Amino acid sequence: MALMRPMNQPFVGPLYMDGDEVGEAYQKAFDMILNHPELQNWKYVLTVEQDNLPPQMGLMKLYESIEKGFDVVAGLYWTKGTDGQPMIYGNPAVMPRNFVPQVPQPDTLQHCNGLGMGFNLWSIESLKTKLAQLDKPWFKTVQEPGKQFTQDLFFYNSAAKYGWRCACNTSVRVGHIDSDGFIW
Repeated sequence: MALMRPMNQPFVGPLYMDGDEVGEAYQKAFDMILNHPELQNWKYVLTVEQDNLPPQMGLMKLYESIEKGFDVVAGLYWTKGTDGQPMIYGNPAVMPRNFVPQVPQPDTLQHCNGLGMGFNLWSIESLKTKLAQLDKPWFKTVQEPGKQFTQDLFFYNSAAKYGWRCACNTSVRVGHIDSDGFIW
């Protein structure tokens, strides 16, 4: 909660989602926001997962980034472990569409096909308009033979059909803390 915030702008939160499977928790959170008489008219929603440590200026940098025509922007963080990978998936210029981890380019706004959702700024207007046709759930963890998605890549795979644009601001470096207290 030490994030720098824009002056003279309303800010509600945090709103905690606890006890559900992660995909269900995201769906409940977004449904609640999009059906709330006041919050549905706000400009953005910020998601921060409990094991992510964003930098103090992270939110301000995401504000600047999303205004460049994106539906969602994220800070850069890595999966946990010695074999960790950057959670910035797929190059939109490469076909067929994929979710292969990209090598982060230093201090830039890097377009991608999908992101981890641990520190993301979402356009509420994009959620309401671009995804109005998308069947729910928007977020779902799928673990079937030959088909595996975490809730984030399940979302991005579906949302792409509706022109969803996302990017990672690689100058926003987010720590990802494990149960032993090690920050990746």
